[in-house]
Amino acid sequence: MKKLLLMFSTLLVLTACGGNDESPVAEETNQTAELETPYVTIDIDEVMDYIDDGYTVVDVREIDEFNSGHIPNAVNAPLSGLENDRFTPLETNEKYIIICQSGNRSITASNILSEAGYDIVNVSEGMSTWTGEIEE
Repeated sequence: MKKLLLMFSTLLVLTACGGNDESPVAEETNQTAELETPYVTIDIDEVMDYIDDGYTVVDVREIDEFNSGHIPNAVNAPLSGLENDRFTPLETNEKYIIICQSGNRSITASNILSEAGYDIVNVSEGMSTWTGEIEE
């Protein structure tokens, strides 16, 4: 009887430990990850399409970086200001494309702005990969 119980327990443990990516825990984790980013992230080559749809580019690099070259008609809202609740010149009723130098600061800025109620999309890359026109 002990051997039968031991074999059954071992079989139960092995079955329970089997890898199944569709487990409720994995599914719940994926759903949670989706909820953490309430905005869309786009590729650099999609920026012009969003501009054509009425979005304004917001460059979150610091002033000197912005002044050295930015996408035409972009506005500058440095991340350092956003982190201190300075959202000028942004308006909550407008739509924005968030970009930085390489894609890292734009994630932080996008999180701050989306939490504050702004309609934004984040650019996965940054000005370092921008091949379009530049304004100084």
